[in-house]
Amino acid sequence: MDGKKRVAKSKLSTYRYYFLIALVPFIILVAMYEVMPLIMLVIDSFQLDKDPSVAFSLDNYTKIFSTLSYQKAMENSLVITLISTGVGIVVAFLGARAAHESHGRYKRFFMAVLNMTSNFAGVPLAFAYMILLGNAGVIKQIANMYGIEFIQNFDLYTSNGLTIMYIYFQIPLATLLLIPAFNGIRNEWHEANELLGGNTAQFWLRIGIPILIPSLFSTMSVLFANSLCAYATAYALLMNNFSLLPLNISASFVGDIKTKPKLGAALSVVMMLMLCIVILFNNFITKKTTKWEGR
Repeated sequence: MDGKKRVAKSKLSTYRYYFLIALVPFIILVAMYEVMPLIMLVIDSFQLDKDPSVAFSLDNYTKIFSTLSYQKAMENSLVITLISTGVGIVVAFLGARAAHESHGRYKRFFMAVLNMTSNFAGVPLAFAYMILLGNAGVIKQIANMYGIEFIQNFDLYTSNGLTIMYIYFQIPLATLLLIPAFNGIRNEWHEANELLGGNTAQFWLRIGIPILIPSLFSTMSVLFANSLCAYATAYALLMNNFSLLPLNISASFVGDIKTKPKLGAALSVVMMLMLCIVILFNNFITKKTTKWEGR
């Protein structure tokens, strides 16, 4: 028996050795394209564009938090992100529940539409909205014919138009992420709720939603990151005519007049810190709810 155990341990150590060798290319790839650029970005954020000889300075961060345009960019990004995330998670909750409760061809059709719309973002989405709701868009023309004032007065090329577009690509993504969580809701729980005299609203308020809280917050963190870092849609719609954090970062690196890569690096670090705060909050909520469920 001891000989067999030694042989088994020897084989296991050999497999581990081969596994580590197989991981080497992946580790090198991650180090080259993720870790090193991140380290260089953080280092560059503490240097100055006007004086490269300065090794460490907080002037870039001071400028970001004291300049009105950058403050407005962070405010606009957070407002649009929070609105699109909130609306997206509510609609996605209803959509995921509908997908969970439907069967057959209706569910297959719904999933096909979700997969198609979840990949429809960026420049094509902005172009589609311009065709529909732009100044000479199809829906605008129909509204002019029938005198529908709220559509006539709607301006796509503002923060409101951008928010609607963000909500559009948030909903299918959130729905796809929530559907597996709904599959964990057991039919026995519905039956037990009915036997105890509970209705549908009581089930979701007292059983369903509390169980789904970790998945809901995880999905919200993904939506937050997806909206905060979105660039192509906003640039295609508004170019640099709207103060938004990703647009300001891009302008710092590829400005028409003068580039400011060190300032752009600081703006990127600020955006990453926003994402880290949301991720840490999500982890905190997940741990709390996991402890509660364990009790």
